[in-house]
Amino acid sequence: MTPARRPSVAWMFRLIVVTALVGIGAGVSGLLVSLALRGIEHLAYGYSSGTFLDGVSQASPGLRVAALAVAGLIGGVGWWALRRWGAAVVSVEQSIDGRRMPALSTLANAGLQVIIVGLGASIGREVAPRELGAAIAGWLSERTGVTSRERRILIACGAGAGLAAVYSVPLGGALFAVEILLAEISFATALPALATAAIATIVARIAVPTTPLYVMPRFDLTPSLFVWALIAGPLLGFAAVGFVRLVRVAERVRPRSWWILLVMPAVFTIVGLIALPFPEVLGNGRALGQTAFSGLAPFGILGVLALVKLVTTTATIGSGAAGGTLTPSLAIGASLGAALGGLWELVWPGGPVAAFAFVAAAAFLASTMRAPFTAIVLVIEFTNQGPALLVPTMLCVAGAVTVSYLLARWRITGVA
Repeated sequence: MTPARRPSVAWMFRLIVVTALVGIGAGVSGLLVSLALRGIEHLAYGYSSGTFLDGVSQASPGLRVAALAVAGLIGGVGWWALRRWGAAVVSVEQSIDGRRMPALSTLANAGLQVIIVGLGASIGREVAPRELGAAIAGWLSERTGVTSRERRILIACGAGAGLAAVYSVPLGGALFAVEILLAEISFATALPALATAAIATIVARIAVPTTPLYVMPRFDLTPSLFVWALIAGPLLGFAAVGFVRLVRVAERVRPRSWWILLVMPAVFTIVGLIALPFPEVLGNGRALGQTAFSGLAPFGILGVLALVKLVTTTATIGSGAAGGTLTPSLAIGASLGAALGGLWELVWPGGPVAAFAFVAAAAFLASTMRAPFTAIVLVIEFTNQGPALLVPTMLCVAGAVTVSYLLARWRITGVA
């Protein structure tokens, strides 16, 4: 029996260099996306300091509607032209399976996402840096002659590193690569995922703030929260499955011809009108998530905002826009959690509303992504909360993911 050949020093050195370059490239992509997004937000809504929600809330009603109408016009014309004359956009998942991501189409697709989100479109921004990171990894893989398996791993790591860079979530980005994109946790996948995500986060910190994405008050755990987590988990799982199915329907019915030139501006304008009383639904979800995590808004309002955000995000996807659902899912989950927690407070007072939002955000996100570990880590990194909430969060996530898994199984077997 011939013994397995040891990898040479040159091969190992090449792989280390390529891995580092993937991390640097993803970090630069995340940095540029963050700068562009911030610049568009400040330019569109005319504010120089404060949060996006502050800028939107201070803007006149006419400006809110106009910004969304312009976003719909730019997005409609841009994606119509790209899909008519450009090379077909290749997703990160398709690239991992072996397809090559065309440089110009990938860049144009990412640029359009950044523009519409900066103008207030109700959709996630995280797909753009993931696609750019994956495209850079694919290009480097081709130039350095790595094996097909190494290429697959590097592309997933590039996408995860792009996510890590734009939100400053290194561990969440690494887990996204190995748990969701590769579905394989081993030394061969974990080491490059951790390295690229860390490098990308360091590079992007030139422009990306190191402060938590969401600010939460400190609080003490109560028995009420543990009982609520057990009850709310399955409910959040049902809600998450409903959201995922609505998004899939929206993707199927979205316009694929010149109709996008009419549909997208119309839908975006309607979203702008909806944002007149509900400015929190604009953008990628950070504004709504922060409102829920603050624990200050009435629970009835938060329940309405969760429903409105679900509708506007689904409608945005259905209009033909490309983008993500990660931060919208987190915002919807946090708002639902705060609303359900407020109702629970009427039965068993004493639980902190912000804690309900945190636990529910992780559970809803875990169900939509079908990735419990990634979801928990992302919410922890987004909020900079310690392990105090870990146990009730794990209980709620387990209940939510179990329900989403069973519903998926029943649908496959024809029971549901």
